[in-house]
Amino acid sequence: MTVRNAAWDGVRAIAPLLIGVVPFGIVASVATVDSGLGPGGAFGFSTLLYAGASQLAALEVLGRDAPPLVAIGTIAIVNLRFVMYSAALAPHLSDVGLAPRLGAAYVLTDQAFAVSVTAYGRRALTPRARLAFYLAAACVMWLSWQAATAAGVLIGGALPDGAPLAFALPLVFMVLLIPAIEDRPTAAAAVVGGVVAVLGAGLPAGTGLLLGAGGGIATGVLLAAR
Repeated sequence: MTVRNAAWDGVRAIAPLLIGVVPFGIVASVATVDSGLGPGGAFGFSTLLYAGASQLAALEVLGRDAPPLVAIGTIAIVNLRFVMYSAALAPHLSDVGLAPRLGAAYVLTDQAFAVSVTAYGRRALTPRARLAFYLAAACVMWLSWQAATAAGVLIGGALPDGAPLAFALPLVFMVLLIPAIEDRPTAAAAVVGGVVAVLGAGLPAGTGLLLGAGGGIATGVLLAAR
């Protein structure tokens, strides 16, 4: 497969996931503006942090008048899942240079990771084709997130209070979860991870999400080993 074809495959793979990502980006942008940080804060979060769940968690902490260091710690905890993502991607991108890998790290998202590791497991790609697939998918995600941020800044004040945008966050992860369930270990991992995350929803700083991820991974690994 050529590098160009791999890149187009990445774009096609990520496109359906934008259905949930764009509303989520608008929600995060509107919440940032409404928190008092204004448009500058919304674009700052979107470009420097570029992680919607962490952005909302940080806004919640700051809204309780917590010190900035607590908000930074919250962001770090919620984003720990990216350590697992990058470790899983590293063997597939180890043959490319340092600069492309650093760029890949910046645009890493749940969606880009999911479509890339799925593609890598189903087809034989050269190192350059693997990088092209990933970067194409990830860059489409980045551009869509920035566009959603701009939309939230421009039209956020015109949205009615009852606008059903809150569905966006669970939708973002549902479209990742369902295609990934292929056998008994992945199904068990999804169930255990979801139950643990729900039970731990009241824990501080997104700890419940982290415990859910750990429990789901451990369950899947144990069942696959058996």
